[in-house]
Amino acid sequence: MKKQLATLVLSLCISMGSGTSLANGGFFVKARVVDVNPIYETLEVSYPEERCWNERVRHTRHGYGRSYTPAIAGAIIGGVAGNQFSKGSRRDALTVAGALLGASVGRDFGRRSGSSSYVTTERRCEVVDRFEEQEQLVGYDVSYRYQGRVFTTRTDSHPGKFIQVKVQVEPTQDYAYNRYQGDNEWDD
Repeated sequence: MKKQLATLVLSLCISMGSGTSLANGGFFVKARVVDVNPIYETLEVSYPEERCWNERVRHTRHGYGRSYTPAIAGAIIGGVAGNQFSKGSRRDALTVAGALLGASVGRDFGRRSGSSSYVTTERRCEVVDRFEEQEQLVGYDVSYRYQGRVFTTRTDSHPGKFIQVKVQVEPTQDYAYNRYQGDNEWDD
């Protein structure tokens, strides 16, 4: 049986031309390519893109800045009013309270009356992702002929006119079973 298997493998090697033998009993041969079809896949690709625009910005400006004039004027007016409308021992307390209240009112008035606003145009930019669909080559469906039969496979690169195929020869269980049972159709 081993002799017959070796003879079969050797005859296959000779009939196929030169093949490269492998340690496990298989070998490589060249088969003629009969058809090649590229395989494309649609991918979504992201590209960063800078987008800019002009934006109107409102600014507020305070006219008095750090001036204490409105607060001092308010304190004087409040102190005089508190002094005028009070009598007796409460006169000093109401004068001080009027001065404090007048200073607060004067400060608030100074902030409101001294402020103004203006508008400028400022350039703003941000980076956003722009997406595009692209067709990308991902492989090839290859049909090849080996011993009169056509087979197909998928490859990463274009094979050219020939493709290398691995041939592995081994007996089937049915053959071994039939030999054991006395089926001698394979005998010499």
